[in-house]
Amino acid sequence: MSDTPVTVAAIRETRGLLGDRIHHTPMLSSATAARFVEGATGAALADGRLYLKAEHLQKTGSFKVRAALARISSLTADERARGAITISAGNAGQAYAWAGAQAGVPVTVVMPLGAVASKVAACRGYGAEVVLHGTYVGESLAHLDALRRERGLTLVHPYDDPEVLLGNGSCGLEILEDLPDLDVVVLGIGGGGLIGGVATAIKESRPSVRIYGVEPVGSEAMTEGLAAGKPVPVSPVSIADGLGAPSAGHLALGVVQRYVEEVVLIDDPTILAGLRFGVERLKQVLEPAGAAALAAVLTGAIPLRSSDRVCVILSGGNVAVERLGELLAAAAPIPGQA
Repeated sequence: MSDTPVTVAAIRETRGLLGDRIHHTPMLSSATAARFVEGATGAALADGRLYLKAEHLQKTGSFKVRAALARISSLTADERARGAITISAGNAGQAYAWAGAQAGVPVTVVMPLGAVASKVAACRGYGAEVVLHGTYVGESLAHLDALRRERGLTLVHPYDDPEVLLGNGSCGLEILEDLPDLDVVVLGIGGGGLIGGVATAIKESRPSVRIYGVEPVGSEAMTEGLAAGKPVPVSPVSIADGLGAPSAGHLALGVVQRYVEEVVLIDDPTILAGLRFGVERLKQVLEPAGAAALAAVLTGAIPLRSSDRVCVILSGGNVAVERLGELLAAAAPIPGQA
């Protein structure tokens, strides 16, 4: 882990280092989504549109490649030669596998036994060695540490590292460029690597913007951490595996305490309502974790004002295609949906 401070200035510098190796993902808009928000909250959003930052269209299918490239780029020559190891339910593993391949760094990804098969295959397809161990990410940690010591590998953390927050903060800078009159940002929380970087980038540039985080019921690492004032181990259980961190990151917890208005909880059927809305109305295929923030906005879980211009981050699209019908069928109805 580096000693680099997480500031908007450092985020700008990291973004310059990432250059065109990542996509400046598109900012979509939806008048239909805005109408559902008005029906659920009474807030007729400014311009009649809800804006959607399409990180599910990022390389490897999620925002995490921003962090992975930043962290891999920070390794010393000796660390690169020995290789890196990470732990992941899928998206961080794919991102590190891809970033490692780009830099010629061997990457080992420890994943839980129940990881989505397509995510396991993608990690291997990008060139990583995948080790399946434990029933969820938290149970895999001890095995990761043993492998790291045995093989002399360097841990590249999926969310609790300054370079990770700096890389993810590039997403926040893009949002401000595309929506300079922004009022609200809503995004999902796992360990906090995304919200830690995005909240820093946005609040240190435009303090008036309100930021809301969304967690699944059953995977409440950040909520528990905020209550305790420190990271608390949890056993995540949610359809949104990408938001299933074993604890909140120390760095992100501090950022959320300082910059985030509120962290709201929504259940799995509500998350899947966001996924279904994405497919049916937006024509965008999201994974459950990538749809959580959208679901929270559509169902009125986020306090909004009629004057607000709102950006929702669609954080990932690596859904198990063979389960898509099952996921759509399990979705709760959205208030006002015919």
